[in-house]
Amino acid sequence: MTLTELRYIVTLAQEQHFGRAAERCHVSQPTLSVGVKKLEDELGVLIFERTKSAVRLTPVGEGIVTQAQKVLEQAQSIRELAQAGKNQLAAPLKVGAIYTVGPYMFPHLIPQLHRVAPDMPLYIEENFTHVLRDKLRTGELDAIIIALPFQEADVLTKPLYDEPFYVLMPAGHPWTAKKTIDSQMLNDKSLLLLGEGHCFRDQVLEACPTTRKGEAPSHTTVESSSLETIRHMVASGLGVSILPLSAVDSHHYSAGVLDIRPLTPPVPFRTVAIAWRASFPRPKAIEILADSIRLCSVGKPPVAKD
Repeated sequence: MTLTELRYIVTLAQEQHFGRAAERCHVSQPTLSVGVKKLEDELGVLIFERTKSAVRLTPVGEGIVTQAQKVLEQAQSIRELAQAGKNQLAAPLKVGAIYTVGPYMFPHLIPQLHRVAPDMPLYIEENFTHVLRDKLRTGELDAIIIALPFQEADVLTKPLYDEPFYVLMPAGHPWTAKKTIDSQMLNDKSLLLLGEGHCFRDQVLEACPTTRKGEAPSHTTVESSSLETIRHMVASGLGVSILPLSAVDSHHYSAGVLDIRPLTPPVPFRTVAIAWRASFPRPKAIEILADSIRLCSVGKPPVAKD
């Protein structure tokens, strides 16, 4: 039994597809298949149930994969502990961010980190919250930038800033005559939303009481995979949308194409936070990252809660 074989079965359990799992492990599909089969033969049990259309964990496989993930986390901790006595700002830092934060933060964060920690190589990734969560647990990422709420065992979180939501509309839209937009009004027009899996979509739905998840909206909903695609849809006159403050001015449209209005108080907002494993042995790197994010953000410090 090797750590490599344990990584194979954990990745295969997450992807439920040999090809995608092999790609994530940077090996060929036959290599991954042989490694999984070798471990199953050694243990004398089937970890996966294989069909032509799916790969599923067996009941005993679920327990094995859970334990394998813990072993991988401990192995990663050993590697990180070996770095603890060295310069904490010299080893690479692997940072992930959700899709609705990364494109607007990374262009400012990367040069800032290079200024304050020039010897710390940086790896960045954008993904969904659940994917970032898995990669943080397995050590593929050192820290992730997500929106609260976020809870995970043995993972620490620190709120960084609060970011209000704004209404985006085509220039000349009747609502441009208003100073603020009541969230109830968003049900009278087509609302362009991110697709399923984006936490910002859920936060927008929470801000619009009569469009909560599971209820049939009274308007036409067009779903997109990115905020930038939504911005293009709004510019084309397909409807209105809601953006976080950081995305409001991140575009190259000339004046007279788009208009933005704040929502009527109490203005909905999201709290952006950083999360990292409690066992991560480079607190100085996390501190530098958190300070740099705050410096680069357009939001306000989070409101203290009693």
